[in-house]
This record gives sequence, structure tokens and C-alpha cells, in this order.
Amino acid sequence: MKAIILAAGRGSRLEKYTKNMPKGMLQFNGKSLIGRQVEVLRSCGIKKIVIVRGYMPDKIKIAGVKYCENKDYMSTNMVETLFAAEREMDDDLIVCYSDIIYQKSVLEKVMASNADIGVTADADYRDYWKARLDDPQTDTESLVIENGNIIELGDTNCGIEKAKVRYVGLIKFSRKGLEALKKVYHENKEKYYGKNEPWLRSKSFKMAYMTCMLQAIINAGYTIQPIIVQHGWLEFDTNEDFDKYNLWLKKGTLARFISLKN
Repeated sequence: MKAIILAAGRGSRLEKYTKNMPKGMLQFNGKSLIGRQVEVLRSCGIKKIVIVRGYMPDKIKIAGVKYCENKDYMSTNMVETLFAAEREMDDDLIVCYSDIIYQKSVLEKVMASNADIGVTADADYRDYWKARLDDPQTDTESLVIENGNIIELGDTNCGIEKAKVRYVGLIKFSRKGLEALKKVYHENKEKYYGKNEPWLRSKSFKMAYMTCMLQAIINAGYTIQPIIVQHGWLEFDTNEDFDKYNLWLKKGTLARFISLKN
């Protein structure tokens, strides 16, 4: 099994702390976000780790990993960053966002899933969202499960009834699942890559969100299953996130949501 960490983006909403580094290199409790991920991945036996760089690539330096590069990171998004590492998609794969951290038990559950495509989803995220955000209703995103499969995800203009669980930037693909991903990606790329028009919920295909690619896979008739967890992860999206998590760390309340001991 391999892991690909998507670390090409700049992270402008964290610019107070990341003016001179990619957001995945943000230091939290003595370790960079990517460095902590690599530690957890290795502790679970995943030794083949690929990091896709873009913004300030020389600032991402982790011993013992492979690098790919999304040179068009300024004009593309997560999907194109992933496919900058397409040549590495030759084994069961964990895809990780660089701006999250997660505890070992979460990754172990993802790895244990027998889904060909499994999307990590937090069924107990609301307390975290309420503690994290002044108004949690400003950051809702659909993830709808029916008969054990995900049928919709990624709609940020939805009611709470479609957001009972929360998408986590941690996805598992078997080799069979990767074939579905590649097929749907290349079919859509051929049709839409050069068009400056909306693609599903993204501004364009070039700027596609990962949730839109997953929705396209679902729309093409493939099955995507949820991997349900309860807490055990943090997302670093804004300056306020970083400030709040450090405050929780100082107060000793961070353990409500994640254990930093692996």
C-alpha cells in the first residue's frame, strides 16, 4: 500500500503563519502537518509515501519520501495535483490532504476497509465544528449515505439533513478503485479540460475539487463506501483554526477531538 499526500497548494487562508511556506509545513505541537502524517503512515506500515509539491516545493523536505510536482498549482486544484502523481498509482493507495492531521486509529480503520473506493467520514463531527467555528452553519457540506454507499457529497449549499457526517480528506483506493478513478478522470479531461466553464460544483475541470471527482465516479455508476470514524482528526484551513487548536493544546482540551500520541 502507498500514500500520496497532496501538498501543492499555497493555503492563503493561513497566510498569517504560512507566508513563506506551504501550509502542509505549518508547525503544530513541534511537528509539521506533513511530518506528523508521514509518522502516522509509517507507524501503520506504509513505507511508500509520495508528496505532490507545488507552492515553494523546496520548503517541503521530508526524509525517505518520493516527490512529484504540480507545476500548474496556481491554475489547478486537488484533482490535478493528485494526477501529477499518476505514475505512482500502481498499488492500493491512501490519498491524504496536507492540511489535516489524524490519529493512528483513524488510519488503521481506513486501511482495514475492504472498499474499492472508501471515503473517510466523521459521524460525530458536530461538537468539533461547534467548537471550531463561531457559526458552524457557515461551513456545511453534504455527504449522503444510502444503503451503505455514498450517493452525494460536496454540496456546500445544503441543509443539515444532508450533512449528518463530515467528509475528511483521507481516501482509500484499491487497485480496482484506481482503475475507476483513472477512467472517469481521463474521460472527463478529454471533454472538459480546456473549457472555462463549471464542472459539477467546481469552477472548471482544471479547478476540480476532489469531492467533484468522487461525485463523477458515483455518477458513472461506481460504488463509493463511507469509512465511518468518530473524531480523531483536525483540519487546518484558516488562521483562526491554528489559533484555536493551540489554545486547546494549552488548555489541555485538545484530547476531546484528537490524540497526538501514536
